[in-house]
Amino acid sequence: MNHLLKTGQRPARTEREVRIDLAAAYRMAAQNGWDDTIYTHLSASVPGEPGHYLLNPFGATFDEITASSLVKVNVRGEVVDGSGARVNPSGFAIHGAVHAARPDVECVIHLHTPWGVALSMLPEGLQPTSQYAMRLHRRLGRHAYEGLALGADEQRRLVADLGALDGLILDNHGPLVVGRTVAEAWMLMHLLERAAQAQLRAMAATGGAVRVVSETLAARTYGEWVGDGSEWDGDLEWPALLRRLDRSAPGYRD
Repeated sequence: MNHLLKTGQRPARTEREVRIDLAAAYRMAAQNGWDDTIYTHLSASVPGEPGHYLLNPFGATFDEITASSLVKVNVRGEVVDGSGARVNPSGFAIHGAVHAARPDVECVIHLHTPWGVALSMLPEGLQPTSQYAMRLHRRLGRHAYEGLALGADEQRRLVADLGALDGLILDNHGPLVVGRTVAEAWMLMHLLERAAQAQLRAMAATGGAVRVVSETLAARTYGEWVGDGSEWDGDLEWPALLRRLDRSAPGYRD
């Protein structure tokens, strides 16, 4: 592993790097079937510009996103880059609230993934039923469904439900995850979607009865996964995922 990562020091990110990673995350979300026509968002903070974030232009599908097409907005979802591009400020309401409350994270992902939406309907939510789920054990909050509009009062409730966790299950709506890098957030969404798929398939096959590991074992496995914290989810996987994307859908770096 890179010496800087071993010592806990990471090189400062550039806007160009974040743009490339975020565009790649959009493209790979589309490849995975996580998109919902032109709706939902992956957003990232702009290095060195507190209160500024990158977002997809409204009306574009995920597979069309490129590094240069990402739009710079403020915490209210207002365009600040002079591009005149159209964004969905109401759709950014969740992201803006989370970014403002969690300056420690670079990326916020909220999607309507097929298995994540189904999971959001289960009263018990994600259970420690698969190895995928162990990474998220006790790291997901729940937020009650309150309708389409997200006003200031619900924004406060949502960020309180998130706290310092890795994500939320938005009841009857879908998953939300955050990451210290775009790569980390994308990997957490990957793990959550795989965990949801495994749990729901098992429940369908058995009439709802699934094998759940003990609290002690789930907590121990989570600890083994994150280790001493020097290696984040995505550190190892992201370069390989970018190479695959370069082969399958080049152009996202433009």
